[in-house]
Amino acid sequence: MSGPNKKRRTRAAGKRRAARSGAKARGGTGLGRLLLLAPVAWLLRTLARITWSICWRVSLVATISIAGAVLLYAASLPPLPEIVDARSRGSVTLLDRNGAVFAWRGEQFGGTITPDSVSPHLKNAVIATEDKRFYWHFGISPRGIASAIRINLQEGRGPFQGHGGSTITQQTAKLLCIGKRYRPETGMSEAKFEADCRRTTLGRKVWEAVYALAMEARYSKDEILTIYLNRSYLGAGTRGFEAAAQRYFGISARNVGPAEAAMLAGLLKAPSRYAPTANLQRSRDRAATIIRLMEEQGYLSAREAAHARGHPAQLSSAAAARAGGYFADWVMDLGPQFLTRDTTEDVVIRTTLDRGIQAAADKALQFVFDAKVREGSKAQAAIVVMSADGAVRAMVGGRKVKGVAGQFNRAVQAKRQTGSAFKPFVYGAALDLGFRPNVRVRDEPFCLEVRGSGTWCPDNYSREYKGVVTLEEALAESLNIPAIKVYERVGRDAVVRVASGFGIDADAAVGPAMALGTAESTLLDMTGAYAGILNGGSSVVPYGLVDLRIKGDDAPLLEQAGGASERVISESAALQLVYMMSRVIEAGTGTRARLPDRPAAGKTGTTQAARDAWFIGFTADYVAGVWMGYDDNTPLTGVTGGGLPAEIWKETMIGVHEGLPVRRLPMPDRGAIASAVPERQAPGRTPQGNFAERMIIGILDGIFGR
Repeated sequence: MSGPNKKRRTRAAGKRRAARSGAKARGGTGLGRLLLLAPVAWLLRTLARITWSICWRVSLVATISIAGAVLLYAASLPPLPEIVDARSRGSVTLLDRNGAVFAWRGEQFGGTITPDSVSPHLKNAVIATEDKRFYWHFGISPRGIASAIRINLQEGRGPFQGHGGSTITQQTAKLLCIGKRYRPETGMSEAKFEADCRRTTLGRKVWEAVYALAMEARYSKDEILTIYLNRSYLGAGTRGFEAAAQRYFGISARNVGPAEAAMLAGLLKAPSRYAPTANLQRSRDRAATIIRLMEEQGYLSAREAAHARGHPAQLSSAAAARAGGYFADWVMDLGPQFLTRDTTEDVVIRTTLDRGIQAAADKALQFVFDAKVREGSKAQAAIVVMSADGAVRAMVGGRKVKGVAGQFNRAVQAKRQTGSAFKPFVYGAALDLGFRPNVRVRDEPFCLEVRGSGTWCPDNYSREYKGVVTLEEALAESLNIPAIKVYERVGRDAVVRVASGFGIDADAAVGPAMALGTAESTLLDMTGAYAGILNGGSSVVPYGLVDLRIKGDDAPLLEQAGGASERVISESAALQLVYMMSRVIEAGTGTRARLPDRPAAGKTGTTQAARDAWFIGFTADYVAGVWMGYDDNTPLTGVTGGGLPAEIWKETMIGVHEGLPVRRLPMPDRGAIASAVPERQAPGRTPQGNFAERMIIGILDGIFGR
């Protein structure tokens, strides 16, 4: 063999030996590693077996515990009829004079509805909005919960804050407060109890899920949906979709269309925020989102969805009136509290409200403030309209409010000085003692010594004096000096008697300044007092509640009626006083209240520094009172009772009398007044022509002048 070949074979053999040596070396190293890893693998397998052994046992125990809890809850769940009405308080439904609903108070429940009895659109809207897989899951939706947690974390909130991912069943469990019931004896308010039920924590979520599973085991899907449809709070004091449909649209939940159904379903997210009585446009925007969901899920065709968006839901007249406003609040205080604000029964109250007259008053106030009051003014006003028997037909307790329950009612709650609006009681006392409207009195600078106060020298509002005037002229021009002289002549007791008889508490006012209206009163009481003058001199008590009964009962628990009560001044004196007050509007300080088509009588009133301005008056059909001022007693600028209040009164009464025939006021003719022989004392109290009468006439001549 040649040398080169031998060398090649030698090198190849060397490589093979080296390879075998490397293999042996590597084989030894791998075995060592296996020997080292074997304990670790054994340990891991052991831990896995232990973990699995623990986990399946824990899971089994947890499953058995959850199943036991589910079965326990399911067994304790009450029959369906016992839990569809969630209220612990009853409702109050208020009817106007024609028997139509105009307001609600308390918690309204319209009656039990079921998925089979409600409008299909409403059922579909609720499912499309709240739980589109409601009929397919077993009470909880892991996918929904996971999605909600992800969204909450992405939006920077806690995992259970914000989106809940709850199914309708879980929401129903929360509505039932996981089986807890409100108990007033615990001392916790109902609002606090419900707030506690709505708290979201991990532990509560777990129990909520368990309770939801129990409900799925106890009730059918439609029964769960029935509870949900009847217990959900939907704003404005309504519990359940039947009450909400009646409250907002004046129809049953059985008859709502897609637009109404979408608006109702939209309330589930935030009842107060999306209530159409709070913000109609916001509620409609929310409804448009629901309509889109219904279309996407096949509940509405494209044409139906377009029609629903183009014809959004309209509020009923009662809902648009914002819950009855001030009048409803006032009536709620007229009945016993346990049958009104704290009732546990469903109550129906029939009232004196006339919604046409109420609309006229609202419109008049808005018109005058829009046209004649500077923008941004914080001046307030109130209006009361009533019949001569005291039946209140309309009440405006303030301006620029939403009419929700609980507003400050200036017509009823604000006691203010009456100013010259008090003067008819002074002249009424004089007329009742036998004076005539054509009795003369001297209007001149005048001072009195007032016990405890020294000398008092009042002025007329204009600081001018008219000389000798009749009582008729003095009242028409609202002259202060003649009013004080008449007050001094007839005496404080006589004036207090007349004012109190008509319902005005004048006892607190002292001294002759009472004649100028230092006594305080509410607009409601002052209007009622003027109704007594129109009523022939007999007092009336303003009332708004006609009868109160438990819903479904025929016999009322409480009834009230108006009409004449005790006589305060003679009918003759009342007729003459009506005449004198008619001159206020015809030729005196109230000419801006003159009506275009019918006679009216009234009186202006402006208090010291113009802090209050009044106009109160009447026709043969209705009495109306207007007050204007600031809540903080800031003086009015350039406003007297014969100004803006008189104009508000006029606009109100024009609307109130629209379509009514003209009737004359109950008063003597002007000719009869002018030709009457002046009398200075009550007829028959002393024989005419005797010495005592001549002495009295002489004294009166000195006071009043010829």
